[in-house]
Amino acid sequence: MQLEVISWSDKTTPTAPDIQARLEADGFDVWSWSDGPSFDYKPHVHDHDESVWVVEGEITFGVDGQPYRLGAGDRLMLPAGTVHTAHAGRSGAAYLIGERRE
Repeated sequence: MQLEVISWSDKTTPTAPDIQARLEADGFDVWSWSDGPSFDYKPHVHDHDESVWVVEGEITFGVDGQPYRLGAGDRLMLPAGTVHTAHAGRSGAAYLIGERRE
């Protein structure tokens, strides 16, 4: 897996069930998460690949000083071992997290 942002390409608005089905089809275990307005995550790392897919709101991830801003329908592919931060937008963010251990 490589670090990348993938935008929603369907003409329909993404829903949590749509996103969950796609994550599961890609081999991820999935759970729902949300952050309140302007919530911050300090630098941290995971020992597994993650795919973070925003359902509503916005969140910005930081990797090596580069911001990756995600809105509804956007997906971040986050490889295991990637040091990153995250900052929820002014109205918070609701997203699904796909976790894959290899």
